[in-house]
Amino acid sequence: MKTCCAALALALAAFPAFGQTVKITPVGSHPGELCANDRAIIFEDPTGVRLLYDPAHNVTGGDDPRLGTIHAVLLSHVHGDHIGNLKLKAPGAGTCANSGREPAPNSTTAEVAAAKNAALVMTRAIGRFVGTKVQAIRGGKPIGFCPQKESVTTVPVETVCTSQTDLGGVFIAKTPEAARGVEITIVYASHVNDAPPALLSQAQRELLQADGAILEFGPATGFVVKFTNGLTAYLSGDTGIHTEMKTVVNEYHKANLAVLNLGVNAGAYFSGAHAMNELVRPASVIITHANEPVTEGGKLRPLSRTAKVIDQLKATPHLAISGRTMEFDGKGKCVAGC
Repeated sequence: MKTCCAALALALAAFPAFGQTVKITPVGSHPGELCANDRAIIFEDPTGVRLLYDPAHNVTGGDDPRLGTIHAVLLSHVHGDHIGNLKLKAPGAGTCANSGREPAPNSTTAEVAAAKNAALVMTRAIGRFVGTKVQAIRGGKPIGFCPQKESVTTVPVETVCTSQTDLGGVFIAKTPEAARGVEITIVYASHVNDAPPALLSQAQRELLQADGAILEFGPATGFVVKFTNGLTAYLSGDTGIHTEMKTVVNEYHKANLAVLNLGVNAGAYFSGAHAMNELVRPASVIITHANEPVTEGGKLRPLSRTAKVIDQLKATPHLAISGRTMEFDGKGKCVAGC
């Protein structure tokens, strides 16, 4: 009888907990709105693993009380509006079109990672760059790779570490009591990845300026995150349309939720609807990175560029409203906070 029960328990542990939800909370500049500079989002798995995606200019620093526990920080690329060369003065500072910000000399990504003892989940090139900023905050102590057992990192980690991953690489974060972990895969993004001059040394800035050059840290990326309840979320990063949205994100990973970064530079205002409708084909799309005030009084501005994209989407759209927690089931449907 005991053998039978043990076998049943193991079998159940192998399947997603479909009755549970992933909690998704955008962290933006103005509570209750989706504003021009908003990028940061917190994901919480049913097992308790908590991820912060692209801290950007949206936090006041590593001690921002809105963050809570953060086990891993995901960074798609090192542009200032993602790595965070500026930080928010205070929630609600400035306007929704131009939030009130101040310099973050070591980046908000490094500040959060240092304060939370978080794993840095990003390509090795980006991880080394952010790691030097964490070292500066912590007085020069080197940052190592995250410890793994059978390809799994147990969180919380003892100290800041890097994921040792690149394009196609997988990082699995698991709480000690959980049967399964959260699987994070780095995927391709069609975008550049040059560092903001403010985060470079004076000597490096002068050298680059002399040649009219920029310093890139490998490819820009997105992520596919497979949660333990079955939800598979595609975090697009800044990207133009590309074929791997269909072949890798849809056909291989079968993403059922997409977090879509809008914007003119990567072209998503023009191609985003087609990419979602014909290539990724998720059940739901969360809209972020709009580079315009998307809402007023918490409601979609009907004449905004974002509204035009939303009108074209076949999937159910959701706005990344700062401070509003949405809950998604394993099929990519928002079941609370929508």
